Amino acid sequence: VQLQASGGGLVQAGDSLRLSCAASGRTFSRCAVGWFRQAPGKEREFVAAISWMGGIIDSQDSVKGRFTISRDNAKNTVFLQMNSLKPEDTAVYYCAAHLNNVVTRSVREYDLWGQGTQVTVSS
Repeated sequence: VQLQASGGGLVQAGDSLRLSCAASGRTFSRCAVGWFRQAPGKEREFVAAISWMGGIIDSQDSVKGRFTISRDNAKNTVFLQMNSLKPEDTAVYYCAAHLNNVVTRSVREYDLWGQGTQVTVSS
């Protein structure tokens, strides 16, 4: 299975982007999916995660009210809607799948990772 993250780009502060994470080779069946980001020189950090049926959602405080994670299981895709972007949101964004459907903030607990998509927010 491969995860493909897409939707990144160069935007100005206050703009919006919608990231997508699509699975190929298998479905996201019974997988929780998380979004993480990594800025240059920093560790990869948790952004948001969603359980298989969407009943459990978690996000870090710095993105609450601005970012929304959702999923369309029929399309085998998870989304991250990012509004009111700030320069500090600049990073490579990765999606990851937890095969046991656990919503967790721990990078180590995710089993499968996508290749990342660059988000750059200019001031």
